Amino acid sequence: MSVSGKIAFILKGYPRLSETFIAQEILALERRGLAIEIISLRHPTDRLTHPLHAAIRAAVLYLPEYLYQEPLRVLKGWVAGRRRPSYRAARAAWLRDLVRNPTLNRIRRFGQALVLAREMPPGITHLHAHFLHTPASVARYCSVLTGLPWTCSAHAKDVWTSPGWEKTEKLYSCRWAVTCNAANHNHLAHLAPSDRIELIYHGLDAERFPPRDDAPSARDGSDPGAPVMVLSVGRAVEKKGYDDLLAALERLPAAIHWRFVHIGGGPLLGRLKRRVLAAGLAGRVEWLGPRQQDDVLGSYRSADLFVLASRIARSGDRDGLPNVLLEALSQSLACVATRVSAIPELIEDGVSGRLVPPGDVEALSIALADLIRRPDLRTALGAAGAHAVRERFSLDAGIERLARKFGLGA
Repeated sequence: MSVSGKIAFILKGYPRLSETFIAQEILALERRGLAIEIISLRHPTDRLTHPLHAAIRAAVLYLPEYLYQEPLRVLKGWVAGRRRPSYRAARAAWLRDLVRNPTLNRIRRFGQALVLAREMPPGITHLHAHFLHTPASVARYCSVLTGLPWTCSAHAKDVWTSPGWEKTEKLYSCRWAVTCNAANHNHLAHLAPSDRIELIYHGLDAERFPPRDDAPSARDGSDPGAPVMVLSVGRAVEKKGYDDLLAALERLPAAIHWRFVHIGGGPLLGRLKRRVLAAGLAGRVEWLGPRQQDDVLGSYRSADLFVLASRIARSGDRDGLPNVLLEALSQSLACVATRVSAIPELIEDGVSGRLVPPGDVEALSIALADLIRRPDLRTALGAAGAHAVRERFSLDAGIERLARKFGLGA
């Protein structure tokens, strides 16, 4: 394909602190000359934004988050949609989906697609959905209504919790799809035509995360006045495994002096805080809540050790390749993580970090204790991890390939 006109990026919500990888992609594509309009299914809920959101030039169109909140927009979209020759085909596709997934969410997506088809910003020639679940549903229905081609980026929860029939039909319907790790790609490639899905890593923007120029600390947990700082960044949700992490910290020997710092929000945060209080660890744990990019970068550089205890949630949801691991490693920060999904694509156990089985609290605690006591090993693992990020996960390489898929340089 070649570029003529604008691309509508359909997102579940914008801006979001937890989806800076999408924002960095949009900004990088804009800088390469791609004209973009952002279509958001939800209004922002984060109080803070990252500086890169301010740098993005794309205008944002917010669709009705719930159809009953803006009935006039929905009615106008429906009336206009019924006049289109393609309405019967779009309605039939939606009804087939609704029979298999009879939910209010499914109704909402068709209503949003009708509104988008009517209110489409001028000059849009292509639809691109980030996430294979709800944004892709809106893109697909709108594509049938308008005749515009659509494509998709698949990430994590959308890959592992969407039903197989829906993933298959969307992958056959879209023009092409990309995903951000090999675990996702191997899964989706079995559901799609051989040339439909491509692996493109998100990568890390070295401008936003330049290498640190100071030496790592030599703290080894022996001095109560200089505890080793263990950091984690992530939303407090089941798949992040923070219950396992707290249990592992509780098991550390009493002679080891540590403090744990968490950055992020999430629905389980209250429960985690209560657990810390009950365990008598409140003096060792600091909850910073959501933070802007500069604050997160400063925390990476202050920390001695990064940990992410990802696991597969009961719903099947799981991490893909967590961007926080890329960010932490870029700062030569030794990482302890779990063998979930694509994490082993980034971290080689004993070489560029430490990996333990998901849900294995004892193994996690042993790995933490070992690295807390051994600053020399933390330095070696952190240096190897930073090298891996620079060599294999640069933003520019992935963006150039994605830009070509959108027709830039064709």
